[in-house]
Amino acid sequence: MSATATPLPDDASEAPALPAAGSSFYTAMRLLPKERREAMYAVYAFCRAVDDVADDGGPADIRAAELDRWRADIDALYAGRPPARVRDLVVPVERYGLKREDFHAVIDGMAMDAFEDIVAPDEATLDLYCDRVASAVGRLSVRIFGMPDQDGIRLAWHQGRALQLTNLLRDIDEDAERGRLYLPREKLARIGLSAPTPRAAIEHPRIAEVCAAVAAEADAHYRATWEIIGRTPRKATKAARLMAAAYRLYLDALVKRGWSAPRARVKPGKLALLAVALRHGIV
Repeated sequence: MSATATPLPDDASEAPALPAAGSSFYTAMRLLPKERREAMYAVYAFCRAVDDVADDGGPADIRAAELDRWRADIDALYAGRPPARVRDLVVPVERYGLKREDFHAVIDGMAMDAFEDIVAPDEATLDLYCDRVASAVGRLSVRIFGMPDQDGIRLAWHQGRALQLTNLLRDIDEDAERGRLYLPREKLARIGLSAPTPRAAIEHPRIAEVCAAVAAEADAHYRATWEIIGRTPRKATKAARLMAAAYRLYLDALVKRGWSAPRARVKPGKLALLAVALRHGIV
C-alpha cells in the first residue's frame, strides 16, 4: 500500500472519476434513467473513495482516521449537515430511501482490508466481508433500481456474494502479490494447509480443489440471483441482469481455464458481453 496519501480538508471535494467507459459497471449504469444513473454514480464515487483509503491511504493510523471521518460524514449527511464530499448523496438518500447502515457497512468492509492483510479467513469472516463490500452496495443499488424491497434485499444478498467470490477467484495471484488470500480457511485445511502464506496456498498442487469449491458456491449464488430476477419486473432489473451476466462470463472463463499455475488472466471480450446482453433481453 502507498504511504503517501494524506487526508484532505473537510471542505475538499474528493469524488473520483466516473467508472471507466467500457467497464461492466459503466455499461450497466448507462441502462438506467438519468436520475437513477446519477444516483448510482454518486454511490460509486463514495465506494471508490472509501476503497482508495483502504488500499492506498497510507499508514494504518491515517487510514483509521480517514475511515472514521467517512463514518462521521455519513452520519452528518443523515443529520441534514452533509459535508462537501457527500453532498451528491443527498438527493439519492432522500429520493430512494438509502439506508445509513449500508453506507457504514461498506466502510466497515473496507476497514477489514485497511489495517491488516486478510489471509485465509474463516468462512464466516469471508461471508461478512462479502456482505459488507458487495452486498451492502447491492442493497443501496436495488433501492435506486426501484426493486420491491423484499426481493431487492435478497437479490443484493446473493448477487453481491456471487460477484465478490468471482472477484476473489479472478484475482488470487494479484492478491497474493499484495500479501492477501481470501480463500477460506476451512477449504484450505481440507487439502492440508492449516496456516498457509498466500504464495504457498496458490502454488499448492491441490489448490484447484479449493477454487472449484468456491466457484461452486458462486454458481449457487448466481442461480439464486437469476431466480429472483426472473420474478421481478424487467424495468427494475436491467442493470442487475447485465452485471450478473457479465460477471458470470468471468466465472465461466475461470472454470474453463482451470486453476493450475500459471493462471492466465481472463477477460471476456465485448462480443461475448453483447451476446449475453442480447440473450437476456438487456439491449
